[in-house]
Amino acid sequence: MRTVFFGTPAIAVPALKALAETTELVGVVSQPDRPAGRGLSLKAPPVKEAAESLGIEVHQPVKVKTGSLHEWIAGRHADAVIVMAYGRILPRPVLEAPRKGCLNLHASVLPKLRGAAPINWAVIRGERQTGISLMHMDEGMDTGPVYAIRTLDILPEETAGELACRLSELARQVVIGDLPAALRGDLAAVAQDDSRATLAPPITDAHWWIDWHRPTTEICNLVRGLAPRPGARTVLEGKCLRILALVPSPLVSDVPMGTITIGGAYQPIVRTIDGAVEVAKAQVEGRRVCCGTDLVHGRLLRAGGVLGR
Repeated sequence: MRTVFFGTPAIAVPALKALAETTELVGVVSQPDRPAGRGLSLKAPPVKEAAESLGIEVHQPVKVKTGSLHEWIAGRHADAVIVMAYGRILPRPVLEAPRKGCLNLHASVLPKLRGAAPINWAVIRGERQTGISLMHMDEGMDTGPVYAIRTLDILPEETAGELACRLSELARQVVIGDLPAALRGDLAAVAQDDSRATLAPPITDAHWWIDWHRPTTEICNLVRGLAPRPGARTVLEGKCLRILALVPSPLVSDVPMGTITIGGAYQPIVRTIDGAVEVAKAQVEGRRVCCGTDLVHGRLLRAGGVLGR
């Protein structure tokens, strides 16, 4: 079976490697190199680096809706295209280029969380379970029929980054255990129930900001769902404070919401609508990431300070 893999970030690398082990992988498509780091030098996506280490040709089209991507796939005589976290919607000519079509490894239990950021939104919304859905792609946003779903429980303190690592391994298992049967025609693709669909739109700066007038659990879920990147944000004395870890705190003071108090072990405590949270890890604008007590000792977080936008 001749296959082409589409993917960009690190979460897709285990699936790529599994596909190379189980099929004749004849090409990889990834997004273009992007500027990164303080010097803004071009950096290759993790999928490209992994493909090149395997000796597989990589194609990085700037545009997919216009151009010759479908011809590139056809030129490799691909039986199927397998997609995971590529980051772009594929037009009809690309979907129809391989003989058996395009299959997607989507990081949710479809039809829940269709869209670009299912892992983040699963944590932000307090979902208890997620998974990998192997689906046949159509022109919609994760709307195609589903061949197989493998699930896992979301751990209580798990961040989106930690969950992504576990889902990447689950995707590898789907490639090894379910994809061959789907490509042989031994698995029937079942239409999704659109009435149960929810959306997982791209994370933008509009989603970063913490509202301290919300419940503790909701705020903690937001921080976990945006960690390690881009990180939830708040503002202290005109500076952005990027919060990477919160812990519910039993130390609740009678102060306005968003106000900082200092615990007996120098931990910064912030009032919420129904309790309080300890800032366990954060980063003040222009400084390095620190634990909360270090921010107190450095007088960056002080009693009486108010967090908000």
